[in-house]
Amino acid sequence: MARRYDCNDATDRTTGLREAASAVRRGELVVLPTDTVYGIGADAFGSEAVADLLAAKGRGRNMPTPVLIGSPNTLHGLVTDFSEQAWELVDAFWPGALTLVARHQPSLQWDLGDTRGTVAIRMPLHPVAIELLTEVGPMAVSSANLTGHPAPETCDAAQGMLGDSVSVYLDGGPTPGNVPSSIVDVTGKVPVLLRVGALEADELRKVVPDLEVAP
Repeated sequence: MARRYDCNDATDRTTGLREAASAVRRGELVVLPTDTVYGIGADAFGSEAVADLLAAKGRGRNMPTPVLIGSPNTLHGLVTDFSEQAWELVDAFWPGALTLVARHQPSLQWDLGDTRGTVAIRMPLHPVAIELLTEVGPMAVSSANLTGHPAPETCDAAQGMLGDSVSVYLDGGPTPGNVPSSIVDVTGKVPVLLRVGALEADELRKVVPDLEVAP
């Protein structure tokens, strides 16, 4: 039976974050609010938990799960060949709606899907998400919807789709909107904008002027 906590109530928030952290450590799934939409998350290093996440969404391994982190410092242990331009993007737009596709450390023991040596990584601008990520470390997080359905802006919408496949729901109220994060590939010499979301190319070019846009 899924448990749900109102994170706008201080007591419920404390309890909910504790229960969510425990669930993640047990390899279970949780739903959490972010600055874009609600996400379904699992321990990034728990291969079975990540497989359960993909199954709950009805999503294949060909669409790997992004990773959310609670601090830019966490990047040092996760990515390699991270360029100066990539760090400039982090400094300018994190926490926020910018996902960076980078090469992950070859030594990492995780299985996020068919990533081909890369990871899509982001630090969200949401206090509940950051508090949970700070407590449990990197989480594999995808939008909390069934594949093909709209990404949920409320906990009700997420729970209506995912039900008891999730152990803990953290209800932070409606999210600011359902505009997804922008995605920039920083694996090459020049950053490439793969998806326009909350950040437009012109805004990103203020920080990295040679940004290219994928066709």
